[in-house]
Amino acid sequence: MIASSILVTGGAGYIGSHTVIELLNQDYSVVVIDNLTNSSYEAIRRIEKITNKKVIFYDVDILDKKAMLEVFKRHPIWAVIHFAGLKAVGESTKIPLDYYHNNITGTILLLQAMKESNVKNIVFSSSATVYGDPKTIPIPETSPTGATNPYGRTKHFIENIIRDLCTAEGDWNAALLRYFNPAGAHPSGILGENPLGVPNNLMPFLSQVAIGKRDKLAIFGNDYPTKDGTCIRDYIHVVDLAKGHLAALRKLKEDIGCVEYNLGTGKGSTVLEMVAAFSKAVGRDLPYVILGRRAGDVTNLTANPAKAEKELNWKAEISLDDTCASLWNWQSKNPNGLEDCPGSAPAECVIRYI
Repeated sequence: MIASSILVTGGAGYIGSHTVIELLNQDYSVVVIDNLTNSSYEAIRRIEKITNKKVIFYDVDILDKKAMLEVFKRHPIWAVIHFAGLKAVGESTKIPLDYYHNNITGTILLLQAMKESNVKNIVFSSSATVYGDPKTIPIPETSPTGATNPYGRTKHFIENIIRDLCTAEGDWNAALLRYFNPAGAHPSGILGENPLGVPNNLMPFLSQVAIGKRDKLAIFGNDYPTKDGTCIRDYIHVVDLAKGHLAALRKLKEDIGCVEYNLGTGKGSTVLEMVAAFSKAVGRDLPYVILGRRAGDVTNLTANPAKAEKELNWKAEISLDDTCASLWNWQSKNPNGLEDCPGSAPAECVIRYI
């Protein structure tokens, strides 16, 4: 057992929950905080069912610095994996102030709490959206950055905040993980993506079409300069992505300073190719309609993951067909996701001040 703990912010969310599973499977001591605004405590229960281990959980918002300091006080935290944040490109263009406040202010408060608690190792959940509309495909980490939407800009700004902190104070270590497009679900079929309300991303929306919750998929634009006119994205299985965080944690022990890594497969797929792949997993063609382009979208985001493979000894291993199959396994077994389960945390998970 590893004595010191890993604090996971947003650990009840999609990527966070799968990363917690991988951490527990490798005998890390894990502490999770999440405000449950876009997640459910049921995810924590299912993590415990999958791993047969108890999860230390606090219903804490990253905007509540006092509560975060209390968590650091209660547990011997060695490093933080920071997932917590609002995460939808389309939504961010409609409510940008909410995104800037939650994601950027929340991260600053987290970093302040870490500093005051003498915790100076962080793995940050960044995004390929920091590359904006890239000129080089596949995209290397050296590609110019500059996002095209508020969500991406929050990730870009936070990267720079963390980088500046590492430069100013030489004892910080940070791995900035630029995700491409997470998809799929845990192979058990017990846990997967659980968007509340209307899904903002392609694959969870498509899976809800397959299960009958949505009439058809809306595809935004078919006039992009691609083989079929639809956008290209690099879809990576969420378990592969989760394992990338463990690789990054190991790297932090080498006193790396601040380093960026792409986490993707290196293979791009168009939206229509993803519709075909998921239709194959479901066993029938799924309906869709073509609409106009969506604000903030770019033509192609495909990773060059060579740096992560070389320096982290990590690479994506799960195929696109298996990714789609795992998503359908989850959705077909859980037609309402986690919506039928109580979302609130037990009273003992809420930090109260004396």
